[in-house]
Amino acid sequence: MATATETTIAQKLEALLKLQTIDSALDNIKKVRGDLPEEVRDLEDEIMGLETRLSKFQQEIASFEEQISNYKNSKKDSDKLIVKYKEQQMNVRNNREFEAISKEIELQGLEMEIADKRIKEIDFKVLNKNDEIASVESTLFERKKDLEQKQKELEVIINESEEDEQKAMKDREKALKLVDPRLFKSYEKLRDNARNGLAVVMVKRGACGGCFSSVPPQRQTDIKDKKKIIVCEHCGRVFAGVEDVIPPPEKEKKSRSKAAAAAPAAPAAE
Repeated sequence: MATATETTIAQKLEALLKLQTIDSALDNIKKVRGDLPEEVRDLEDEIMGLETRLSKFQQEIASFEEQISNYKNSKKDSDKLIVKYKEQQMNVRNNREFEAISKEIELQGLEMEIADKRIKEIDFKVLNKNDEIASVESTLFERKKDLEQKQKELEVIINESEEDEQKAMKDREKALKLVDPRLFKSYEKLRDNARNGLAVVMVKRGACGGCFSSVPPQRQTDIKDKKKIIVCEHCGRVFAGVEDVIPPPEKEKKSRSKAAAAAPAAPAAE
């Protein structure tokens, strides 16, 4: 009769193996999707970056346009002052006043020339920035097309496996309730470190079902007894049990024996 400890260990291993089976099924569903989810995320991030860059360029264009507007207004103010100073020149009382006003007119003329120079410089910046904007907009358009296509492909695959995935997730929730919390932490770590996601395995044909390293007969006996949690000495995976090699059916054995008996004997050498 099995003891309470043996039963508890057996139940823990059974719960772990069931969880592993469900998680492996979920892994296979995700594997079918391939790199598509990651590609979609990468495209979404790239599009967000391009949109941010485009917004920044547009803000720079707005700033350039504001500067151009300010220089144009400055030119208008200078032009008005020149007209005003020329009128004042008509009513000067001496040469000193005439020369002082002439300097002011000259100064405002220089201000207008500087404004024209700055406007040309900013116009050149705007031209270059518009080229950059056109390039980003073109790339953004292409990336959005790529994203739309990838999203459609992913949607088709998800729809095909959605029902199976939802069922597996519900089964997983139920299975988790039966798993020992401490064992689950170890299980999660093993899953994260394993390429194939296997943390709980069976011994198959005398070898670990995870890393395929040989398991000694005595250790296999201990695993079968399920009196304690035993892990693979090579990869650390938990052994849930030992899969016995099923011998061929009796009928198959008999038919092989009959076939051998009915076969003609080889002729003796002369």
